[in-house]
Amino acid sequence: MKVVKFGGSSLASGKQLEKVFEIVVSDPERKVVVVSAPGKRYPEDIKVTDLLIECAKKCLEQEEPKDQFNALIERYAAIADELAIPAEIISEIYNDLSSRLNSDKSNPDRFIDLVKASGEDNNAKLVAAYFRKKGIEAAYVDPKEAGLYVTDEPGNAQVLPEAYEQLYTLRERSGILVFPGFFGYSKKGEVFTFSRSGSDITGSILANALKADLYENFTDVDAVYSVNPSIIERPKEIKELTYREMRELSYAGFSVLHDEALVPAFRAGIPVHIKNTNNPQAHGTRIVSDRDNTNGPVVGIASDEGFCSIYVSKYLMNREVGFGRKLLSILEDFGLSYEHTPSGIDDLSVILRENQLNAQKEVEIINRIKTELHADEVKFEHSLALIMVVGEGMRHNIGTMARASKALAKAKVNIEMINQGSSEVSMMFGVKEVDEIRAVQAIYDEFFAAVPV
Repeated sequence: MKVVKFGGSSLASGKQLEKVFEIVVSDPERKVVVVSAPGKRYPEDIKVTDLLIECAKKCLEQEEPKDQFNALIERYAAIADELAIPAEIISEIYNDLSSRLNSDKSNPDRFIDLVKASGEDNNAKLVAAYFRKKGIEAAYVDPKEAGLYVTDEPGNAQVLPEAYEQLYTLRERSGILVFPGFFGYSKKGEVFTFSRSGSDITGSILANALKADLYENFTDVDAVYSVNPSIIERPKEIKELTYREMRELSYAGFSVLHDEALVPAFRAGIPVHIKNTNNPQAHGTRIVSDRDNTNGPVVGIASDEGFCSIYVSKYLMNREVGFGRKLLSILEDFGLSYEHTPSGIDDLSVILRENQLNAQKEVEIINRIKTELHADEVKFEHSLALIMVVGEGMRHNIGTMARASKALAKAKVNIEMINQGSSEVSMMFGVKEVDEIRAVQAIYDEFFAAVPV
């Protein structure tokens, strides 16, 4: 059995849905189809999920979301008209969305979750109707009835362990099962969504629960590339990655696959295959537990901006028991999560997402660190970009760090900080945001320029 997930760009129009149908029926092992909400049809288009969020916010502001509501219904109707799907499905979608918009608004976050989950839910109904029109036995699966239980955290739901046992019973059903991605139900029967792009998570959960042989994730690129194609023209395709490598790359900016999506598949040891809906014959990228490291020490380079660091210096810091814990405890009091903590014997840097902070909060943090920890120096460094150099092969190759550092020096990029995980699967370089692209190009040239594309 294969669980196959299609992203929003693969379901944006009737023409795209025809491609999805052909892909699914070409392989009888593709039994469970997970769908996203319709995505953009062209660059200036609006995703259905974004329209739904606008709709929900209008309602919360006690405004009539007439334009957004009509645009949403028209999106589904256009797909149905293009494929000659019976009009009853549009009436069903109309009634469902109307009901959600008129539901209880006393908890705004839960209301937004309920509304935005309708994108995937109604699209699954539409896709199942199209498959039936084509003469295929297919059924929409209600996540509540199937037992996809999640925590009651709006926008950040986590699957509950008992959901896996409930979902396993889907194996007993006949035909193709069309399952909406992105959300599940609390034990009280309320809708909660996963984090954005959470349909990837749904697919991974189902692959685990159903003990699938493979989880296929169809998107709009031929493969995962070794670097962002907007930075490097025609970068090398990656044919095989380990879960850990993909997790590091996803975290650091690769948007092909949601970084949380790998967890359920990883735990069950199920390979993930990323493929292109528009070019299904392409090899794609397989994500597996182990692979042969035959392509050098580095498999990919990712970068992301929007970071800052808190630099803390104190003489004899290394002798002070509990210093790091106390520092992180102060950040916890401000509700801050951190990314990395590179350190020396007398200094420590904590890297955070910049959007968690404001000027007042920074002043309060500095004052508390100086007052409570008696630090000699505390300062914030803003506008940082993190560059992750990833590859399982680094642990078996000497001098990878030196090669990367030398490449950055040659490109006249100043390294603000360096951090390497104990697993030796990745190393991080912190640079100024203005140097990000030049830094990525320099590292790519060092490790991939001589490698044929």
